[in-house]
Amino acid sequence: QVQLVESGGGLVQPGGSLRLSCKASTTTFGLYTMGWYRQAPGMQRELVAAITVSGNADYAESVKGRFTISRDNAKKEVYLQMNSLKPEDTAVYYCNAHNRLTDGDSWGQGTQVTVSS
Repeated sequence: QVQLVESGGGLVQPGGSLRLSCKASTTTFGLYTMGWYRQAPGMQRELVAAITVSGNADYAESVKGRFTISRDNAKKEVYLQMNSLKPEDTAVYYCNAHNRLTDGDSWGQGTQVTVSS
């Protein structure tokens, strides 16, 4: 299990930007594909973006061109830069660490992102 601590959520107006950060407590960060998921009220949790240890990234169609995922393997951190935010981006955002060897998942506690005028 990996301990994950997110930060950076908050309230922002439509069109604004936020940057989420997630710090992992593990000595084997290189084993993990890192991802950001989100869950809106009454909705299922959905993948927003994921990034492999080598830096290959995938995005949900709804955020392509607006969100950028990145990671710093030395700091054991992953980031989600969110630009051009829309009200429909409002959700609790969760950091995920997927172990490529065991197929296990660890989750952060979540951080609220609210996009509203």
